[in-house]
Amino acid sequence: MRLHAPRSRTRVRPRTTTAALAAVTALSGAAALTLAGEPSAQASPAPAARASGTIHAAPYEYLGWGNPQKPTDVMAATGVKWFTLAFILSDGGCDPAWDGSRPLKGGSDEAAIKSIRGAGGDIVVSVGGWSGAKLGEKCAGAAALAGAYQKVIDAYKLKVFDIDIEDTEFSNATVRQRVVDALKIVKAKNPGIVTYVTMGTTPNGPDATGKDLIKRGAAAGLANDAWVIMPFDFDGHSGTMGQASVSAMEGLKKAVKSAYGYSDADAYRHIGVSSMNGKTDVAGETVTTADFKTILAYAKQHHIARYSFWSVNRDRACGSGGDADACSGVAQSPYDFTKIVAQYGG
Repeated sequence: MRLHAPRSRTRVRPRTTTAALAAVTALSGAAALTLAGEPSAQASPAPAARASGTIHAAPYEYLGWGNPQKPTDVMAATGVKWFTLAFILSDGGCDPAWDGSRPLKGGSDEAAIKSIRGAGGDIVVSVGGWSGAKLGEKCAGAAALAGAYQKVIDAYKLKVFDIDIEDTEFSNATVRQRVVDALKIVKAKNPGIVTYVTMGTTPNGPDATGKDLIKRGAAAGLANDAWVIMPFDFDGHSGTMGQASVSAMEGLKKAVKSAYGYSDADAYRHIGVSSMNGKTDVAGETVTTADFKTILAYAKQHHIARYSFWSVNRDRACGSGGDADACSGVAQSPYDFTKIVAQYGG
Protein backbone atom coordinates (compact mmCIF):
# COMPACT_ATOMS: atom_id res chain seq x y z
CA MET A 1 0.00 0.00 0.00
CA ARG A 2 1.09 3.42 -0.40
CA LEU A 3 0.11 6.78 0.66
CA HIS A 4 -1.71 8.57 -2.00
CA ALA A 5 -0.95 12.23 -2.41
CA PRO A 6 1.38 12.62 0.53
CA ARG A 7 3.25 9.61 -0.57
CA SER A 8 4.72 11.37 -3.53
CA ARG A 9 4.47 14.89 -2.25
CA THR A 10 5.70 14.14 1.21
CA ARG A 11 7.34 11.14 2.74
CA VAL A 12 4.12 9.27 3.20
CA ARG A 13 3.56 6.21 1.25
CA PRO A 14 0.94 5.77 -1.36
CA ARG A 15 -1.27 2.97 -0.61
CA THR A 16 -0.95 1.78 -4.12
CA THR A 17 1.40 -0.35 -6.04
CA THR A 18 3.00 0.90 -9.22
CA ALA A 19 1.72 -0.44 -12.49
CA ALA A 20 5.24 -1.42 -13.33
CA LEU A 21 5.46 -3.68 -10.30
CA ALA A 22 2.40 -4.58 -11.71
CA ALA A 23 -7.59 -8.64 8.80
CA VAL A 24 -7.44 -15.26 12.50
CA THR A 25 -10.82 -16.09 13.60
CA ALA A 26 -12.82 -13.60 15.62
CA LEU A 27 -11.71 -12.92 19.14
CA SER A 28 -14.35 -15.14 20.61
CA GLY A 29 -15.24 -14.50 24.19
CA ALA A 30 -11.89 -13.43 25.56
CA ALA A 31 -10.20 -16.62 24.61
CA ALA A 32 -7.57 -17.08 21.95
CA LEU A 33 -6.24 -15.24 18.96
CA THR A 34 -5.81 -17.75 16.14
CA LEU A 35 -5.76 -17.72 12.41
CA ALA A 36 -8.21 -20.04 10.74
CA GLY A 37 -6.27 -22.87 9.21
CA GLU A 38 -3.00 -22.01 10.99
CA PRO A 39 -1.35 -24.91 12.80
CA SER A 40 -2.14 -24.87 16.48
CA ALA A 41 1.52 -24.40 17.30
CA GLN A 42 1.28 -20.97 15.75
CA ALA A 43 -1.49 -19.85 18.06
CA SER A 44 -1.27 -18.74 21.65
CA PRO A 45 -3.79 -17.26 24.04
CA ALA A 46 -4.36 -13.58 23.48
CA PRO A 47 -3.16 -11.74 26.56
CA ALA A 48 -6.30 -10.51 28.30
CA ALA A 49 -7.90 -10.00 24.91
CA ARG A 50 -8.41 -6.28 24.87
CA ALA A 51 -10.24 -6.02 21.59
CA SER A 52 -13.61 -7.26 20.52
CA GLY A 53 -14.41 -7.96 16.90
CA THR A 54 -12.03 -9.54 14.42
CA ILE A 55 -8.64 -8.64 13.03
CA HIS A 56 -9.68 -10.01 9.64
CA ALA A 57 -11.11 -6.58 8.84
CA ALA A 58 -8.63 -3.81 9.62
CA PRO A 59 -8.62 -0.92 7.14
CA TYR A 60 -5.60 1.35 6.89
CA GLU A 61 -5.65 4.77 8.44
CA TYR A 62 -2.81 7.23 8.11
CA LEU A 63 -2.56 9.68 10.98
CA GLY A 64 0.43 11.68 9.81
CA TRP A 65 -1.08 14.33 7.57
CA GLY A 66 -4.13 16.35 6.66
CA ASN A 67 -7.31 15.94 8.63
CA PRO A 68 -7.64 12.22 9.44
CA GLN A 69 -10.84 11.10 11.10
CA LYS A 70 -10.69 10.19 14.78
CA PRO A 71 -10.46 6.41 14.90
CA THR A 72 -13.05 6.24 17.67
CA ASP A 73 -15.49 8.20 15.49
CA VAL A 74 -14.92 5.69 12.69
CA MET A 75 -15.53 2.82 15.10
CA ALA A 76 -18.81 4.32 16.29
CA ALA A 77 -20.01 4.99 12.75
CA THR A 78 -19.05 1.70 11.10
CA GLY A 79 -18.64 -1.04 13.69
CA VAL A 80 -15.05 -1.65 12.64
CA LYS A 81 -12.84 -2.55 15.62
CA TRP A 82 -9.36 -2.87 14.15
CA PHE A 83 -7.21 -0.45 12.20
CA THR A 84 -3.98 -0.89 10.29
CA LEU A 85 -1.95 2.20 11.19
CA ALA A 86 0.69 3.37 8.71
CA PHE A 87 3.63 3.82 8.36
CA ILE A 88 6.72 2.93 10.33
CA LEU A 89 9.90 3.92 8.49
CA SER A 90 13.61 4.27 9.17
CA ASP A 91 14.73 7.28 11.16
CA GLY A 92 17.73 7.44 8.86
CA GLY A 93 19.36 4.38 10.40
CA CYS A 94 18.09 1.10 11.73
CA ASP A 95 15.62 2.56 14.22
CA PRO A 96 11.86 2.74 13.63
CA ALA A 97 9.78 5.92 13.75
CA TRP A 98 6.37 6.96 12.46
CA ASP A 99 7.05 8.41 9.00
CA GLY A 100 10.71 8.21 9.96
CA SER A 101 10.38 11.17 12.30
CA ARG A 102 7.70 10.81 15.00
CA PRO A 103 8.62 8.79 18.10
CA LEU A 104 6.97 5.49 18.92
CA LYS A 105 6.09 6.56 22.43
CA GLY A 106 4.68 9.71 23.94
CA GLY A 107 3.21 11.30 20.85
CA SER A 108 -0.07 11.60 18.98
CA ASP A 109 0.24 8.13 17.45
CA GLU A 110 0.41 6.42 20.83
CA ALA A 111 -2.50 8.55 22.02
CA ALA A 112 -4.60 7.39 19.06
CA ILE A 113 -3.72 3.77 19.78
CA LYS A 114 -4.77 4.17 23.40
CA SER A 115 -8.08 5.67 22.28
CA ILE A 116 -8.76 2.74 19.94
CA ARG A 117 -8.02 0.20 22.64
CA GLY A 118 -10.02 2.18 25.16
CA ALA A 119 -13.03 1.84 22.83
CA GLY A 120 -12.63 -1.92 22.62
CA GLY A 121 -10.57 -2.10 19.44
CA ASP A 122 -6.97 -2.80 18.54
CA ILE A 123 -4.38 -2.17 15.88
CA VAL A 124 -2.12 -3.65 13.27
CA VAL A 125 1.02 -1.57 12.69
CA SER A 126 2.30 -1.38 9.11
CA VAL A 127 5.99 -1.00 8.31
CA GLY A 128 7.11 0.27 4.92
CA GLY A 129 4.90 1.62 2.16
CA TRP A 130 6.00 3.35 -1.01
CA SER A 131 7.73 6.51 0.12
CA GLY A 132 10.50 7.22 2.59
CA ALA A 133 13.48 5.29 3.93
CA LYS A 134 12.74 1.62 4.58
CA LEU A 135 14.01 -0.36 7.54
CA GLY A 136 14.60 -3.35 5.27
CA GLU A 137 17.20 -1.35 3.38
CA LYS A 138 18.70 0.64 6.26
CA CYS A 139 19.25 -2.31 8.62
CA ALA A 140 22.45 -4.18 7.79
CA GLY A 141 21.17 -7.72 8.32
CA ALA A 142 18.21 -9.86 9.35
CA ALA A 143 19.05 -9.77 13.07
CA ALA A 144 19.27 -5.97 13.07
CA LEU A 145 16.05 -5.68 11.09
CA ALA A 146 14.26 -8.07 13.44
CA GLY A 147 15.49 -5.92 16.31
CA ALA A 148 13.95 -2.82 14.71
CA TYR A 149 10.67 -4.66 14.19
CA GLN A 150 10.80 -5.83 17.80
CA LYS A 151 11.01 -2.25 19.06
CA VAL A 152 7.66 -1.54 17.41
CA ILE A 153 6.10 -4.75 18.70
CA ASP A 154 7.29 -4.05 22.23
CA ALA A 155 6.22 -0.40 22.16
CA TYR A 156 2.56 -1.35 21.61
CA LYS A 157 2.45 -5.00 22.72
CA LEU A 158 1.30 -5.87 19.22
CA LYS A 159 -0.62 -8.99 18.32
CA VAL A 160 -0.47 -8.29 14.57
CA PHE A 161 2.31 -6.88 12.40
CA ASP A 162 2.25 -5.89 8.72
CA ILE A 163 5.17 -5.46 6.34
CA ASP A 164 4.08 -3.39 3.36
CA ILE A 165 6.95 -4.10 0.99
CA GLU A 166 7.14 -1.82 -2.03
CA ASP A 167 9.44 -0.01 -4.44
CA THR A 168 13.18 -0.63 -3.94
CA GLU A 169 12.65 -2.71 -0.80
CA PHE A 170 10.53 -5.06 -2.91
CA SER A 171 12.71 -5.11 -6.02
CA ASN A 172 15.99 -5.93 -4.25
CA ALA A 173 16.43 -9.70 -3.79
CA THR A 174 18.87 -9.26 -0.90
CA VAL A 175 16.39 -7.07 0.95
CA ARG A 176 13.50 -9.45 0.24
CA GLN A 177 15.48 -12.24 1.85
CA ARG A 178 16.41 -10.00 4.77
CA VAL A 179 12.75 -9.21 5.42
CA VAL A 180 11.81 -12.91 5.29
CA ASP A 181 14.62 -13.88 7.67
CA ALA A 182 13.79 -11.02 10.05
CA LEU A 183 10.13 -12.04 10.17
CA LYS A 184 11.16 -15.60 10.97
CA ILE A 185 13.12 -14.27 13.97
CA VAL A 186 10.11 -12.18 15.01
CA LYS A 187 7.83 -15.23 14.85
CA ALA A 188 10.23 -17.21 17.03
CA LYS A 189 10.55 -14.46 19.64
CA ASN A 190 6.84 -13.60 19.76
CA PRO A 191 4.79 -16.82 19.91
CA GLY A 192 1.29 -16.26 18.58
CA ILE A 193 2.00 -13.01 16.76
CA VAL A 194 0.20 -12.69 13.44
CA THR A 195 2.29 -11.44 10.51
CA TYR A 196 1.25 -10.13 7.10
CA VAL A 197 3.39 -9.35 4.06
CA THR A 198 1.63 -6.92 1.72
CA MET A 199 2.75 -6.29 -1.85
CA GLY A 200 1.66 -5.21 -5.30
CA THR A 201 0.15 -7.48 -7.91
CA THR A 202 -0.93 -7.88 -11.49
CA PRO A 203 -4.53 -8.75 -12.39
CA ASN A 204 -3.39 -12.38 -12.59
CA GLY A 205 -1.65 -12.48 -9.23
CA PRO A 206 1.86 -11.65 -8.00
CA ASP A 207 4.47 -10.90 -10.63
CA ALA A 208 7.80 -12.74 -10.75
CA THR A 209 9.19 -10.65 -7.89
CA GLY A 210 6.16 -11.32 -5.72
CA LYS A 211 6.31 -15.05 -6.42
CA ASP A 212 10.00 -15.02 -5.56
CA LEU A 213 9.23 -13.37 -2.23
CA ILE A 214 6.64 -16.05 -1.38
CA LYS A 215 9.04 -18.82 -2.42
CA ARG A 216 11.76 -17.33 -0.24
CA GLY A 217 9.33 -17.34 2.68
CA ALA A 218 8.47 -20.99 2.15
CA ALA A 219 12.11 -22.01 1.67
CA ALA A 220 13.08 -20.24 4.90
CA GLY A 221 10.29 -21.94 6.84
CA LEU A 222 8.52 -18.64 7.52
CA ALA A 223 5.06 -19.47 8.87
CA ASN A 224 3.62 -16.21 7.57
CA ASP A 225 -0.04 -15.84 8.41
CA ALA A 226 -1.03 -14.03 5.23
CA TRP A 227 0.50 -12.99 1.94
CA VAL A 228 -1.54 -9.95 0.95
CA ILE A 229 -1.92 -8.25 -2.43
CA MET A 230 -3.03 -4.76 -3.44
CA PRO A 231 -5.14 -5.26 -6.58
CA PHE A 232 -5.23 -1.82 -8.16
CA ASP A 233 -3.11 0.55 -10.25
CA PHE A 234 -3.37 -1.79 -13.21
CA ASP A 235 -2.35 -0.52 -16.64
CA GLY A 236 -5.21 -2.37 -18.22
CA HIS A 237 -7.62 -5.18 -17.51
CA SER A 238 -10.96 -6.46 -18.67
CA GLY A 239 -14.10 -6.43 -16.55
CA THR A 240 -14.70 -4.70 -13.26
CA MET A 241 -12.13 -4.02 -10.56
CA GLY A 242 -13.98 -6.52 -8.41
CA GLN A 243 -13.45 -9.21 -11.04
CA ALA A 244 -9.83 -8.17 -11.50
CA SER A 245 -9.33 -8.40 -7.72
CA VAL A 246 -10.77 -11.92 -7.63
CA SER A 247 -8.51 -12.94 -10.51
CA ALA A 248 -5.49 -11.51 -8.70
CA MET A 249 -6.41 -13.31 -5.48
CA GLU A 250 -6.78 -16.60 -7.33
CA GLY A 251 -3.30 -16.09 -8.74
CA LEU A 252 -2.00 -15.35 -5.25
CA LYS A 253 -3.66 -18.46 -3.85
CA LYS A 254 -1.98 -20.60 -6.52
CA ALA A 255 1.42 -19.09 -5.77
CA VAL A 256 1.07 -19.64 -2.02
CA LYS A 257 -0.26 -23.19 -2.50
CA SER A 258 2.62 -24.06 -4.81
CA ALA A 259 5.32 -22.59 -2.57
CA TYR A 260 4.08 -24.03 0.72
CA GLY A 261 2.37 -27.22 -0.40
CA TYR A 262 -0.89 -26.21 1.25
CA SER A 263 -4.28 -27.65 0.44
CA ASP A 264 -6.63 -25.28 -1.38
CA ALA A 265 -8.44 -24.47 1.87
CA ASP A 266 -5.24 -23.71 3.77
CA ALA A 267 -3.86 -21.66 0.89
CA TYR A 268 -6.95 -19.45 0.93
CA ARG A 269 -6.56 -19.00 4.68
CA HIS A 270 -3.03 -17.70 4.12
CA ILE A 271 -3.88 -14.98 1.62
CA GLY A 272 -5.37 -11.53 1.98
CA VAL A 273 -6.41 -8.49 0.02
CA SER A 274 -5.93 -4.78 0.55
CA SER A 275 -7.86 -2.77 -2.02
CA MET A 276 -8.15 0.97 -2.66
CA ASN A 277 -11.46 2.80 -2.51
CA GLY A 278 -12.68 5.08 -5.27
CA LYS A 279 -10.32 6.53 -7.85
CA THR A 280 -6.87 4.98 -7.81
CA ASP A 281 -3.55 6.37 -9.05
CA VAL A 282 -4.25 5.24 -12.60
CA ALA A 283 -6.37 7.52 -14.73
CA GLY A 284 -9.77 6.04 -15.40
CA GLU A 285 -9.47 3.28 -12.81
CA THR A 286 -12.14 3.30 -10.08
CA VAL A 287 -12.88 0.76 -7.36
CA THR A 288 -16.56 1.01 -6.45
CA THR A 289 -18.59 -0.17 -3.48
CA ALA A 290 -19.95 -2.89 -5.78
CA ASP A 291 -16.35 -4.04 -6.30
CA PHE A 292 -15.83 -4.08 -2.53
CA LYS A 293 -18.93 -6.27 -2.21
CA THR A 294 -17.52 -8.66 -4.82
CA ILE A 295 -14.32 -8.90 -2.78
CA LEU A 296 -16.36 -9.40 0.41
CA ALA A 297 -18.28 -12.29 -1.16
CA TYR A 298 -15.01 -13.91 -2.25
CA ALA A 299 -13.48 -13.41 1.19
CA LYS A 300 -16.49 -15.01 2.87
CA GLN A 301 -16.54 -17.92 0.43
CA HIS A 302 -12.89 -18.80 0.93
CA HIS A 303 -12.25 -17.56 4.50
CA ILE A 304 -9.21 -15.54 3.56
CA ALA A 305 -7.00 -14.16 6.30
CA ARG A 306 -7.36 -10.44 5.73
CA TYR A 307 -9.59 -7.84 4.07
CA SER A 308 -8.28 -4.29 4.23
CA PHE A 309 -8.07 -1.20 2.05
CA TRP A 310 -6.36 2.12 1.58
CA SER A 311 -7.77 4.04 3.28
CA VAL A 312 -10.16 5.27 5.96
CA ASN A 313 -8.80 8.77 5.26
CA ARG A 314 -10.19 8.52 1.72
CA ASP A 315 -13.57 7.08 2.73
CA ARG A 316 -15.54 10.27 2.14
CA ALA A 317 -16.57 12.40 -0.81
CA CYS A 318 -14.27 15.14 -2.00
CA GLY A 319 -14.96 18.80 -1.36
CA SER A 320 -13.29 21.61 -3.21
CA GLY A 321 -9.71 20.75 -4.06
CA GLY A 322 -10.14 17.03 -3.63
CA ASP A 323 -6.86 15.88 -2.05
CA ALA A 324 -6.48 12.33 -3.37
CA ASP A 325 -5.32 11.08 0.03
CA ALA A 326 -8.23 12.71 1.89
CA CYS A 327 -11.19 11.58 -0.22
CA SER A 328 -12.23 8.89 -2.68
CA GLY A 329 -12.98 10.97 -5.74
CA VAL A 330 -16.40 9.34 -6.14
CA ALA A 331 -19.89 10.22 -4.93
CA GLN A 332 -20.43 8.51 -1.59
CA SER A 333 -21.59 8.88 1.97
CA PRO A 334 -19.00 8.83 4.73
CA TYR A 335 -17.56 5.37 5.39
CA ASP A 336 -19.45 3.53 2.63
CA PHE A 337 -16.35 1.42 1.96
CA THR A 338 -15.37 0.85 5.60
CA LYS A 339 -18.87 -0.40 6.38
CA ILE A 340 -18.48 -3.12 3.75
CA VAL A 341 -15.07 -4.23 4.99
CA ALA A 342 -16.34 -4.24 8.60
CA GLN A 343 -18.76 -7.01 7.64
CA TYR A 344 -15.91 -9.48 7.15
CA GLY A 345 -15.39 -11.85 10.04
CA GLY A 346 -13.01 -14.44 8.61
